[in-house]
Amino acid sequence: MNMLKTTLLMAALTGILIAIGGAIGGSTGAVVMFVVSLGLNFYTYWNSDTICLRAYNARVITREEAPNLYDLVERLAKRAQLPMPRVAIVNADEPNAFATGRDPEHAAVAVTTGIMSVLSYEELAGVISHELAHVKHRDTLISTVAASIAGVISMIANVAQFAAIFGSGRDDEEGSNPLALMATAILAPIAAGIIQMAISRTREYGADAEGGQICGNPLYLANALEKIDYYAKHGELPNAKPETSHMFIINPLAGSAKSIANLFSTHPLTEDRIARLREQANQQGITTI
Repeated sequence: MNMLKTTLLMAALTGILIAIGGAIGGSTGAVVMFVVSLGLNFYTYWNSDTICLRAYNARVITREEAPNLYDLVERLAKRAQLPMPRVAIVNADEPNAFATGRDPEHAAVAVTTGIMSVLSYEELAGVISHELAHVKHRDTLISTVAASIAGVISMIANVAQFAAIFGSGRDDEEGSNPLALMATAILAPIAAGIIQMAISRTREYGADAEGGQICGNPLYLANALEKIDYYAKHGELPNAKPETSHMFIINPLAGSAKSIANLFSTHPLTEDRIARLREQANQQGITTI
């Protein structure tokens, strides 16, 4: 199912790129964007972990640098029957976390310095388990491909807007129609956001359920989500962008009035996620952390 989702995501976002190319430069532009999309998908697939860690200045650490965090990830990875991922830390006060990598053998789990100071050990275990669930089901590849292509779409859409406003006004088979160009520039990022939203929501519910199993108590994760959500609504993670907001356990732009994520949320309501986790705990006969 995840492989099918990945294929559909690549196809849909590639189609948007080709549409933008066609609006800017006719059939030649469409071909150029098709070639660009192929190269981007290939590059993203092989370098997804590096791309995401670099985007948030995440520093990969050793056991000696953060023994408690490293040992926790190692213990939970063994419980999830996963290879040990790289562990990274993002220097940010806002509590949040994400996982990345094209497969379990090339995965990385990153947490902010803020999350380590805000959450208890058990709650942090719930968060790490959620991220390992993404790794286990290869959701991390979907996230990175979506982030990379959506970012390119937004960038090209901005160029298209300038082309529509200051272009030569040509309207022939191979030229650009300013009206069509402006419409494409506006609609393309919205379409990309909707695609990300539809895929991301189901991934989050699945990772919550699996994470609750990995850490041994769904209430660990439920309590962690409640705390992270509060801080996300009152602060913004440095370098956070709408194109990559779906990678995080809680939308890092939840408190930004200007965020596209407020219009097209990549995450289910935190209240719904918490309710599901509490019901999961209740079914397991767990009533307290």
